[in-house]
Amino acid sequence: MTVSEDLLYHVDGTLVPASEATVSVDDRGFRYGDAAFETMRAYGGTIFAWERHVDRLERTCRALSLEHGIPAVDLRGRIDETLAANDLTNASVRLSITRGVQPGKLTPQPEVDPTVVVYVSPLPRGGLEGSSVWETPATVRTVQTRRVPDTAIPANAKTHNYLNGILARAELRGTDADEALLCDLEGHLAEGATSNLFFVREGRLETPALSGSVLPGITRELVCELARENGIEVHEGRYTLEDVLEAEEAFLTNRSWELRPIDRIDGAGIGGGPITDRLSRAYDERVETACYR
Repeated sequence: MTVSEDLLYHVDGTLVPASEATVSVDDRGFRYGDAAFETMRAYGGTIFAWERHVDRLERTCRALSLEHGIPAVDLRGRIDETLAANDLTNASVRLSITRGVQPGKLTPQPEVDPTVVVYVSPLPRGGLEGSSVWETPATVRTVQTRRVPDTAIPANAKTHNYLNGILARAELRGTDADEALLCDLEGHLAEGATSNLFFVREGRLETPALSGSVLPGITRELVCELARENGIEVHEGRYTLEDVLEAEEAFLTNRSWELRPIDRIDGAGIGGGPITDRLSRAYDERVETACYR
């Protein structure tokens, strides 16, 4: 029996065992990836940066013209109910909203009866007394798959359509890498398959700009804020692989990893360093203050 089979998921207002949780094969989230989602972390029973996640979720829904009509307080209630039912306080939380079942045509209908699913799974405690979900720094490889341009699919929309990242990760088969690094169509670095990229040069924090094909990660946003609060200069720009290979430090961010140092990119060693450590500490302090005190 897997861990998930012991869990309860929240499906359209009802808690059900994970092994019995289903949606219709006619659901547009299944058929077309026509759905929005957010992956969050619960620390001590509190959803960290909840307001930021809600804002991004609504931006995604606007990009999809998906007017689901469910108040944020209702969505939060479903999340809290799912955590309580599974007796989890430190967990990964995923909230998905699809356009639901509609007539079998590609064109979306304005009337929506959404499908709403909350998934949870246990994670270690975070904050100053916590431990990382990753055991080792990341080994990264650049891939041939290119990031879908913002003019094709809005980069700020976090949708169920993850084929771009799947193709990128598939290129890692047979290698020792655990994250793929994608470039845009012009060959500039964009992001990892499920992460944002940061690196340090001459004491300055650098990261690909959101004006490119980059998902505005919540952890990315917080790291930029924490850097500025700690007197670290932040620069957002367009970079090549050579820029990162010349860096003094490099790390990846996402909600589950938080800050994860990069050990190697395409076999070249980089590693973390004092600024990575300083920002990781600042992030842990923010989590501790917001969720455990």
